[in-house]
Amino acid sequence: MFKMECSEATPATTTTTTSSPRSLSPNSSNSSSSPPPPPVVISPCAACKILRRRCADKCVLAPYFPPTEPAKFTIAHRVFGASNIIKFLQELPESQRADAVSSMVYEASARIRDPVYGCAGAICQLQKQVNELQAQLAKAQAEVVNMQVQQANLVALLCMEVAQSPQPNSQQSVDTFIGIPQSYQSNPNSFMEDSSLGALWEPLWT
Repeated sequence: MFKMECSEATPATTTTTTSSPRSLSPNSSNSSSSPPPPPVVISPCAACKILRRRCADKCVLAPYFPPTEPAKFTIAHRVFGASNIIKFLQELPESQRADAVSSMVYEASARIRDPVYGCAGAICQLQKQVNELQAQLAKAQAEVVNMQVQQANLVALLCMEVAQSPQPNSQQSVDTFIGIPQSYQSNPNSFMEDSSLGALWEPLWT
């Protein structure tokens, strides 16, 4: 009987020992049942997407080749190559990288349009246009100066003519306006001695 009681008591002890970890199971189940944080989906840059590689967090090309502009990297990669672009950007400070990328894209576009001269041909064409415009501007400025000189000469001539012309006598201007001849004004009796006028007055006396 004693042996059987001991055998019956031993399972009870085992059950007590096994029940203790079960008391901690709710906490573990709560921790495992908590939802994980949502994963942050980062779209790869256009360079990594075209090169078919994983875009790292500190990708050198990501700030300058966004995923919305794949043609920008395609043009630069076609002429310079991805390794040269990365090496060139790593050698520059961050303040100059944006200008460097714009320059590379422009040079690559010019090289694709003109495989012989590239951007040098575009620069020469623009310089030619600048020289032509400068020549036209100089010609227009010379014409403006010439017109100003002519205007000054005309004003000087008019002033000289006004200064040299004599001022007319007031009495002569009045006589000219009335229309009386100078002979009648100097000799009033000649008006009555005129034979033609006397002939006109004869019928009145007869």
